[in-house]
Amino acid sequence: MEISTIIGLILGVVALVLGMFLKGAPVESLIQNPAAFVIIFGGTAATLFVAFPLSELKRFPALLRITMTKPKMISKAELIKLFMEWATITRREGLLALESKVDEINDDFLRGGMRMIIDGNDQEFVQDVLTEDIAATEERHKAGAMIFSQAGMYAPTLGVLGAVIGLIAALSDMSDIAILTHAISGAFIATVFGIFTGYVMWHPIATKLKRLSKREMEVRLMMVEGLLSIQSGVSTIAIQQKLAVFLTPAERAQILEKGAGEGAQKV
Repeated sequence: MEISTIIGLILGVVALVLGMFLKGAPVESLIQNPAAFVIIFGGTAATLFVAFPLSELKRFPALLRITMTKPKMISKAELIKLFMEWATITRREGLLALESKVDEINDDFLRGGMRMIIDGNDQEFVQDVLTEDIAATEERHKAGAMIFSQAGMYAPTLGVLGAVIGLIAALSDMSDIAILTHAISGAFIATVFGIFTGYVMWHPIATKLKRLSKREMEVRLMMVEGLLSIQSGVSTIAIQQKLAVFLTPAERAQILEKGAGEGAQKV
């Protein structure tokens, strides 16, 4: 589970409720105004249906689930270790020796790339296919994140619409001042929901999807570099140095220190 998303949403709700309580605003008004729910959530859904084709909106639940559950993805350090192992096998026994390793690969992208180099495809062809796959995946991820970023843009404006509708209803009968003031305060609940959902839910979710996509693309670029290096027959150390550029300085130092320690033990 991606605990940071859950923590963020819970903190957002707590901040909203606590803030209203400290300001003396009636917290129960948040759940006593069903019209605000209809205007904000129904209106946001309507704008998304107008803005995006149904084929993309069908991915909404899956995209939301991605931000709640930690995606299973091989770490960069593990990937470097894996490529170093494969480079050792290749230099000792040749590319065909990696055929037994293909079925052990869980990642479809990496498995497909491995099969291409084992089948003896031209290096330029392999690079073109894999980079085009990365570009297509990145474009698909951008489209998914855009759904949430657009929802974040529409929701606050719909909050203003909800407030206007509430004020129209409140001012239509001014015979009782007590009822009037209660109706006016309730009119702004839609604005609260619009701003809250826009800037605490939809925009942050879009940002998280973009960050997850960026990390996945970095890992895939590492895979491309590693596969092409193996196909070229470069040394284990060369692959380690080449792929280490994708790591942070701290991770890079840890990998190099670990590699030096293992080398010393072998000696």
